Amino acid sequence: MSGNVIRIMPEHYIHVLDDNTNITRLETGPQTFVRKDHEKVVLGPEPYVMIPPRNYAIIANPVVRDKDGKVVLHSYGQVRLKYGDEEIRFEQEPFPLFPGEKLYGKVSPLQVVAPQAALRLRAIRDFVDEKSIARTAGDEWLFEGPGTYYPRVEVQVVEIIRAIVVKPNQTLKVRARKAVIDRETKVERRPGEEWLVRKSGAVLPGVDE
Repeated sequence: MSGNVIRIMPEHYIHVLDDNTNITRLETGPQTFVRKDHEKVVLGPEPYVMIPPRNYAIIANPVVRDKDGKVVLHSYGQVRLKYGDEEIRFEQEPFPLFPGEKLYGKVSPLQVVAPQAALRLRAIRDFVDEKSIARTAGDEWLFEGPGTYYPRVEVQVVEIIRAIVVKPNQTLKVRARKAVIDRETKVERRPGEEWLVRKSGAVLPGVDE
């Protein structure tokens, strides 16, 4: 970058503020950008965000897109953002950040849940999941391994639960956190009720146990 001439490399971008309109726009490479007197480069050149396979990134204040995937603009030409919201993006082609978008944290690997383990998940807002199950804020459920967990902005990972191995001549005492149906005996348990598991093997407590 030298004076008013900025060389933007491939897969790099800059944000340019127009002092006449107070609108910040995105300029992407490869190009040689000539800055006008009423313009100011407020960010960049910056490399595109790259999300490799089996990784994800959280974007704060993501842009609004229409049903065709095109960025929605305000009537005065500024990109429309979902302020205060977040969007999780997975493996895709490298992309620039529009003015106002922020990379929250860094690109991270997806979480792999081992066999005989689970993630206890909690909904932090109402939504319908990929299995068409309606979740209400505060609902909790388990994502059982083995498997790869794909995060959602509506869901919080509360903890990792690991199976408890019951050996011969041992028992496991379980307490119900709320009304629940025992998955082994199909008996309905009241909140606070306790019972024994005598069957040998790995026991993965349910979300309400």
